[in-house]
Amino acid sequence: MAKMTVIATTAVPDHVRGALSRWMTETMPGLYVGTLSARVREELWTAVSATVESGAAVLLHPEANEQGYTLHTVGERRRRPVDFDGLMLVAMNPAEVGNGTAKPA
Repeated sequence: MAKMTVIATTAVPDHVRGALSRWMTETMPGLYVGTLSARVREELWTAVSATVESGAAVLLHPEANEQGYTLHTVGERRRRPVDFDGLMLVAMNPAEVGNGTAKPA
C-alpha cells in the first residue's frame, strides 16, 4: 500500500533532484512529497544515499511506532537523529550549539 513520503534535500546534484521529481512533487526547492509504495521509497532512498555527495537528505515516512513515523538521514547535517528509548529525537551537533564554536573539554 502506498503511503505519504517526504524527502528534504540540501545541496544535492541535479540528477538526484531529477530522479526524485519523477516520482514526487517538489513543493519548494529541495522538499519532495509523494505517495509511494515501500519498494519505490526504498529504491529512491538507496539512489539518493549513494549519490548525495557533499549534500544532505532526510527521509520521513509512516511507521508503526509510537511517533507514527520514522526518519533516515544521509550526509553532513547540523542536526542528527538520536534514538532515545524508542523515541526519535533530533540533537544539534555540539560544534553548532551556542556561538558556533565547540567548547573545550
